[in-house]
Amino acid sequence: MSTQPTPRFDLIGIVVSDMAASLAFYRRLGLEFPAGSEEAPHAEAPLPGGLRFALDSEATIRSFAPDFQPPASAGRVGLAFLCESPAQVDAQYAELTAAGYKGELEPFDAFWGQRYATVLDPDGQGVDLFAALPAADGATDAG
Repeated sequence: MSTQPTPRFDLIGIVVSDMAASLAFYRRLGLEFPAGSEEAPHAEAPLPGGLRFALDSEATIRSFAPDFQPPASAGRVGLAFLCESPAQVDAQYAELTAAGYKGELEPFDAFWGQRYATVLDPDGQGVDLFAALPAADGATDAG
């Protein structure tokens, strides 16, 4: 039996090509990065539950992994932001796309019971916006 403590999940990190552009995008989604982070090689925002969300510049990664090349296609990590209502999904999607961010999936009512949409961050990472749909009229909770 190991006497080592179990590691604790602590940080979600993304490598970005333009720190200022990425900070602007994620700040629009409510993440709070320190002032002046635009000039930093690494920036962190606190998340609920004590987790942290970090952005690292490509130059930072190359400082210890000189052969680093950003992926040429979409990654396998999903980022999703819970909105307060289906209307907020629509409003947030409209605000981001009006600001010039690329919408990948326009808001729709998903069969799994959520209003859902996807916007791409400045590096092409999909960022989902979602909220629970109200229960259909006459529906009962089988709980």
